[in-house]
Amino acid sequence: MPSLKTVLFDLDGTLIDSIRLIIDSYHHTLEVHGIPPKSDQEWLDGIGTPLRVQFAEWAHDEARMEALIATYRDYNIHHHDNRVTVYPGVVEMVRAVRAAGCRTGIVTSKNRVGAYRGLRLAGLDEAMDVVIGADDVVNPKPHREPVDRAVAHLGADPASTVYVGDSVHDMHSGRSAGVRTAAVLWGPFGRPALEAAAPDHWLEAPHELVTLLTA
Repeated sequence: MPSLKTVLFDLDGTLIDSIRLIIDSYHHTLEVHGIPPKSDQEWLDGIGTPLRVQFAEWAHDEARMEALIATYRDYNIHHHDNRVTVYPGVVEMVRAVRAAGCRTGIVTSKNRVGAYRGLRLAGLDEAMDVVIGADDVVNPKPHREPVDRAVAHLGADPASTVYVGDSVHDMHSGRSAGVRTAAVLWGPFGRPALEAAAPDHWLEAPHELVTLLTA
C-alpha cells in the first residue's frame, strides 16, 4: 500500500466542535419560519451535507431556499466565535502532518467563507493547501466530486491520499473518489454509526493519524 502523502480533512465534527451550534442554527431557522421542529437526531443524521440539502423539503422555490439559508447563517455567524471550539490535539495533529511532508486540505459541506471562519478560529487557515466548499461543486458529499476536486487541485495521487472525517457522508465521498478513508471517533458519531461505511482506518484520538502516516 502506498505511503500517505496527502491528507484531506472534513471540518465540522473533525477539526472543530461546532455540532451543537449547527443543530441550534437549524432549530432557530425552522422556528423563525414557522416550520414544525425536527429532533436533534434528525438534524445530526444530515450533518455533513449542505444547507440546500437539509432545507430541501421546505424550499419550494429559490426565494424560499435563500430565506432559510440567510436565517441559518445569520444565527450561526452571530454565535460562531463564542460557541465553536477546536477538538483537543487537532492543531498539533495538523502541524505534525505537515511537518511529515504531507500536503493538507479541507473538503467540507460549508461554503468557503464559513470554512475559512472556522479555520481562522482554529489558527489553521494557513495550514491548508486547498479548501473545497459546497459552493465549489455541483454534487456535494456524499458524491465523490468534492474529494475529486481537492485531489485534482493538489495534483495528488488518490492511492496515497486519505480523507479524514466524522460522518458516513465523508466516508462514502472518499471511498467513491478512490482515496483511503479514516473515521474519527472524537466527533458526534460513534463507531456503530460509522461501521456501515467501512472506513479504511479508525482514529480514536488525533495523534493516531500521525502514527498512521509513519506506519
